[in-house]
Amino acid sequence: MATALIVLAAGMGTRMNSDLPKVLHQVAGAPLLVHALKSAAQIEAARCIVVAGHGAEAVGKAAKSWDETIELVLQPEQKGTGHAVDMARTALADFTGDVIVLYGDTPFIQPETLAAMQAARRDHDVVVLGFSAKDPGRYGRLVMEGDSLQRIVEYKDATETERAITLCNSGVIAADCTQLFDLIAQISNANASGEYYLTDVVGLARAHGLSATAVTCDEAETMGINSRAELAQAEAAFQARARANLLADGITLTAPETVFLAHDTVIGRDSVIEPHVVFGPNVTVESGATIRAFCHLEGCHVSRGAVIGPYARLRPGAELAEDVRVGNFVEIKNAILDEGAKVNHLSYIGDAHVGAASNIGAGTITCNYDGVMKHRTEIGARAFIGSNTMLVAPVRVGHGAMTGSGSVITRDVPDDALAVARADQQTKPGLARKLFEMLKAKKAKRDMRAE
Repeated sequence: MATALIVLAAGMGTRMNSDLPKVLHQVAGAPLLVHALKSAAQIEAARCIVVAGHGAEAVGKAAKSWDETIELVLQPEQKGTGHAVDMARTALADFTGDVIVLYGDTPFIQPETLAAMQAARRDHDVVVLGFSAKDPGRYGRLVMEGDSLQRIVEYKDATETERAITLCNSGVIAADCTQLFDLIAQISNANASGEYYLTDVVGLARAHGLSATAVTCDEAETMGINSRAELAQAEAAFQARARANLLADGITLTAPETVFLAHDTVIGRDSVIEPHVVFGPNVTVESGATIRAFCHLEGCHVSRGAVIGPYARLRPGAELAEDVRVGNFVEIKNAILDEGAKVNHLSYIGDAHVGAASNIGAGTITCNYDGVMKHRTEIGARAFIGSNTMLVAPVRVGHGAMTGSGSVITRDVPDDALAVARADQQTKPGLARKLFEMLKAKKAKRDMRAE
């Protein structure tokens, strides 16, 4: 049976104390909303509706950047979760199948959990996701009789006996689409908050002779983000799980607690990640590569056997072939380094293509920006770029060519040629001593005036 998703993302998140919509705050380099959509995507839903309110334009842009087929509907006024889901009624008017309601600020619900809810729907009309809380606090409580869910009670409306229940409501719910909207139409706002609670669907379903049950998951999956402190906790939880997964997959992390990963980081087995490495979004490191300490990688691809760092930065568009060496205080941006190329020290390689087995000397800069446009530098295979060479793009250095140290290269260098572009050295005997004496006298005169 087809499944549609409704993801609620309309809240302002006042406890965040931010102009940014709550669901756009990031964990591991991606908005909370994207984390929720990623988990949901793995159940191959036929439709996905995001209900937006505060900052709807930005929320919609983030959702469509993840999946352009996502549909956006608006909740102009926030009148509770039941009201929010009802905003999707028109969009799903012609849909036949199940609906699962998710939350954009609850990023860690796993695909396996959603699949378990789908399976439970074969035997029950309404399925709710619950969890056993160490500290139930102000969560809504699930009132069960065997495997039958009788009702959900919001904390504000619960009796002392009901507040003692530790099985709590995550807010996630699954039901037949038509049946769900029929039940939502009957929800009342006669409660302590004056809101339309989606949780009332369970009691209404029972009143109509429909069955309801709860599927449970680990409490960590249901972590909702409502404050900066909870955002930090979510980041820590994500990183701990991601590091553990890497270790289990055969990657060496010499100091795991110092390595920070993005939501989409991919690292191959037998790679070594040294301390204090940060992975931004869209990074792939192939098997057997080494990322040395204090590196920052984002939007790049590192092939098998490459060694990066320490203290290197790979920016978006960096494409490193097998056995490339990128050393300390080197920055690579939008550049291809072919097999065995070396950039070992204190260099910037941007908007460039470096051929196989070429060696880039310390202090080399590809001068790629003229103040308006970017230009490319092409360096052939087996080239040798002398230390402190400025390559003023657009420019090409041919295969097997060489540049002299300290050169400013503004014209193409043919294959196998040596290019030297620097002024002749002039030596003035005794002039250094005279200059120092003049400067010292000037300083002394200035100091006397200051007194």
